[in-house]
Amino acid sequence: MPSGETQRPQRPRMTGTQRRQQLIEIGRALFAERGYDGTSIEEIALRAQVSKPVVYEHFGGKEGLYAVVVDREMSMLLDMITSSLTRNRSQERLEQVALALLTYIEERTDGFRILVRDQPAATADGRYSSLLNEAVNQVAHILGNDFGRRGFDTSLATLYAQALVGMVSTAATWWLDVREPSKEVVAAHLVNLCWNGLSHLEAEPRLTSQRRAEAGGAVEC
Repeated sequence: MPSGETQRPQRPRMTGTQRRQQLIEIGRALFAERGYDGTSIEEIALRAQVSKPVVYEHFGGKEGLYAVVVDREMSMLLDMITSSLTRNRSQERLEQVALALLTYIEERTDGFRILVRDQPAATADGRYSSLLNEAVNQVAHILGNDFGRRGFDTSLATLYAQALVGMVSTAATWWLDVREPSKEVVAAHLVNLCWNGLSHLEAEPRLTSQRRAEAGGAVEC
């Protein structure tokens, strides 16, 4: 090597698993920022400092990468919802579902933006058209049990579940920009509207778990 020149340190070579994870994270950020149509394989490869064939080798194309990103986000969201359903009483379970949704949105903002953005037109089979259906199904199960106990038409539980999940998702889109009040307060007010209705709203709703902690004991729902 000529005198005065310094040798550039070589970057450690990534394993196939590491490269795949890197491409997923880069794709996730770009899809959240620009949407599916606004993201290109060229830019994904550029940010990863690899050639386009490397991206194709791992995912077969942009749609394949998008599918992996969406599947991971849905698994994360559903795991959070499922783990929140640990109480038997309907109101508290709804509170925990709303809080789980808001926590997911808070912690994985990019993932939420991907799930609620317009989806690839190429997926005419509707694969991405109802990404929150599993969340709706979970809530519908909760409401269906409660409707059955109260003698209501259980076939309407899905309609109410769609309304609740849609309400939380829409409110969360607004909340992402302001980040106040706290997610616990937001969840309490959303379930207040869902559970009590406009004609029976509580002036200062709190989550059942908060009331229980304040009371030092069990709180009926």
